[in-house]
Amino acid sequence: MPKTQKKIPLDKIRNIGIIAHIDAGKTTTTERILFYTGRTYKIGEVHEGEATMDWMAQEQERGITIMSAATTAFWKPYFDSHLAKDDYRLNIIDTPGHVDFTAEVERSLRVLDGGVTVLDASEGVQSQSETVWRQADKYNVPRVCFVNKMDKLGADFMATIQDIRDKFGVKPAILNLPMGAEDSFQGVIQLLDEKAYFWEDKTTATEPEIKDIPDEYKDEAKKLRAELVEAIAETDDALMEKFLMEEEIAVNDLKAALRKAVIDYKLVPVMAGSSLKNTGVQPLLDAVIEYLPSPMDIDHIDGINPKTDEEVQRALKPEEPFAGLAFKIQSDPHVGRLTYMRVYSGKIESGSYVYNSSSGNKERVGRLLLMHANEREEIGYAQAGEIVALIGLKNTTTGDTLCDEDHPIELERITFADPVISLAIEPKTKADQEKMGMALNKLSEEDPTFSIEVDHETGQTIIGGMGELHLEIIVDRMKREFSVDAGVGKPQVAYKETIKKYAEGEGKYIKQTGGRGQYGHCLIKIEPTDPGSGYEYIDEIKGGVIPREFIKPINKGIIESMERGYLAKYPMVDFSVTVYDGSFHDVDSSEVAFKMAGSLALRDALSKADVILLEPIMKVEVTAPDNFMGDVIGDLSSRRGQIQGTTNRGKMVIITGLVPLAEMQGYVTILRSMTQGRASSVLLPSHYQEVPANITEEIIKQRTKSE
Repeated sequence: MPKTQKKIPLDKIRNIGIIAHIDAGKTTTTERILFYTGRTYKIGEVHEGEATMDWMAQEQERGITIMSAATTAFWKPYFDSHLAKDDYRLNIIDTPGHVDFTAEVERSLRVLDGGVTVLDASEGVQSQSETVWRQADKYNVPRVCFVNKMDKLGADFMATIQDIRDKFGVKPAILNLPMGAEDSFQGVIQLLDEKAYFWEDKTTATEPEIKDIPDEYKDEAKKLRAELVEAIAETDDALMEKFLMEEEIAVNDLKAALRKAVIDYKLVPVMAGSSLKNTGVQPLLDAVIEYLPSPMDIDHIDGINPKTDEEVQRALKPEEPFAGLAFKIQSDPHVGRLTYMRVYSGKIESGSYVYNSSSGNKERVGRLLLMHANEREEIGYAQAGEIVALIGLKNTTTGDTLCDEDHPIELERITFADPVISLAIEPKTKADQEKMGMALNKLSEEDPTFSIEVDHETGQTIIGGMGELHLEIIVDRMKREFSVDAGVGKPQVAYKETIKKYAEGEGKYIKQTGGRGQYGHCLIKIEPTDPGSGYEYIDEIKGGVIPREFIKPINKGIIESMERGYLAKYPMVDFSVTVYDGSFHDVDSSEVAFKMAGSLALRDALSKADVILLEPIMKVEVTAPDNFMGDVIGDLSSRRGQIQGTTNRGKMVIITGLVPLAEMQGYVTILRSMTQGRASSVLLPSHYQEVPANITEEIIKQRTKSE
């Protein structure tokens, strides 16, 4: 039976995500939040494989987050605050930091109102932090920054603040000042409240002692507080007037103005701490409540009425008609298919019917659940501002809008990156073959960046993903969760093909058999478009030289031909095709004939258009001890890499460059052996670029040989 629900007012709900670079301490921070909010009674450590939010076996073994996990917790403001000491509800999503699981971050940010960006105090702003920051920018998500690991060797708070300015391009509002760093880190000074918080016993989760600011920090605290007050005053005319008149501004007025500035994305609050040592987490929780938006602050969401194509707005209130976005599908071994949904407006009840405006289907909501990582709590209804999981939806996929059928709305879909790497997978036995299809379908439902294709020439199943680790985890999950034993080939890079110049082509398909024949004839022109623009089909047929019903079949034939490639059988991208002339036969013309004509016309045009091969280029960031810098740069250069720059941070150097993905297979192992295990690296997809001619020839030879 559903529990009696304690309904929290909308202004006391915070939908937040914990986002960051791999190893910055997101999951450890989330574990502390769960402990302090009373959600867990024992702190789970990532390095011991016991983190609550990392509940998958693979996550616990590897010490990384793979699936974004959602949880609900409650928090009463802890310190002196102008906020009421009521329960605030936090819907928290802990997202992965590894680039291979970028889809998990993308879909989480789409449904969140605020974010906590966790940074490593010794590493500063790393490349993946920049990537997730840009993803959050895309969805206008206000953020606070938590500079974690202040107790780590090389921790430098002010250098990290400078990084935030330079790399994120935002104005930081420093809310607290760390006292000490590395071994001597003992707490933080809250600048607005002018109090020092000391955490004496850092091995167990303790309450801080609140004291006056120690003498040695008074001058710096005073200077930083003055800068903070000025930064806040600049965002508010009334406060600016007081500031210029050198009047004292009340702390509550400063906090209210700062909240508005954060929501308007004019300032980004920055705080310091060490989650592992239980230091600075309570002030962070207070800052989340105090400065990040509630659903009420977002006001409304825009969408389109699928029946009229008109723009519609929906206020984020329980009284409005129901609208929600399905942002994640998950196969749960206990309850089956779970659909995670953010409720934007109105109310949804278990047992009711909802309309999927993206597909036009009606679905029945069996049960509604509040999720706590992989545990669940059944509820009777959910309303605007909440994040819940639904059981019973069979045909809803990631990015679909669920709404009230009488008031249809379609919200903006979530966009995902294309896979950059693929491998062939074969079941070991006949029994595995049947299970493999089902397992792959379930996994692709969950993960929009995971693709499955069958190579019709070889009969092989090809799976694609965002990196070697991504595909490794998929194969591992098939084995554990679906008991499918499969053999896998070597990872293959996802090359693409495109054209370099304008060309024209003609396609004529004439087949005469006994009785009715086939006749299709079209003329096309093709020209290159901007990188990343995809494919565009333009119809310039005038005067009915080709009847309307044959225009789409021509496009279908062109698309099928593009997917087969031209040079080395890789899919083609980034050009436009214009059909401008042709002819037809009153009796013999058919859709099939024009589809064939379209395919032949493209082949003809491609033979004159300078087709080239494109390869994925990765942005690589290597952090290594400075005495290995020469070796690392030399190795990257030998992999056709372009070094973009180096930055020194203590005794470490951060090397950034662009390297073709084809040259980076097995790189992590080689890097470790080259640097005595002391370097780490991150690869991020950057762009596609032309493959050098000698390597193109080699790839074509290999592809021809494998046939």
